[in-house]
Amino acid sequence: MSSVVRTFALRLSLAGAALAAFVAPSCAQDATGTWLRDSGLSQVKIAPCGDALCGTVSWVKDPVHSDQIGRKVFFDMKPAGPGAWNGKAFNPEDEKTYTGKMILAGNSLTTSGCVLGGLICRSVVWTRVK
Repeated sequence: MSSVVRTFALRLSLAGAALAAFVAPSCAQDATGTWLRDSGLSQVKIAPCGDALCGTVSWVKDPVHSDQIGRKVFFDMKPAGPGAWNGKAFNPEDEKTYTGKMILAGNSLTTSGCVLGGLICRSVVWTRVK
């Protein structure tokens, strides 16, 4: 095999490895989709909104709370490391907006809303539905 062919083959294999390394983490760290709250009382759809992720209530178990469907509860969630996003979280229970975080681990998404610079946080675990 000539040195030109070996050099081309080496470059091609390195380019393929680089592409795989670039694509694989982004696929593994995809928080988009529909998520069921650990209580089983609601679902949120996470989708891109501009250069961030947003989460909107897509289903509620109790028809009394059907007015919450379509309400944005996570917004401006921007990447903050592998499988992590920071932004804002709206809590329909107290009608307040908090500093928000999302952490993805497989098919589990932990969201938290924090006050006092992150000293007090409340977390919810979601399971991927779709």
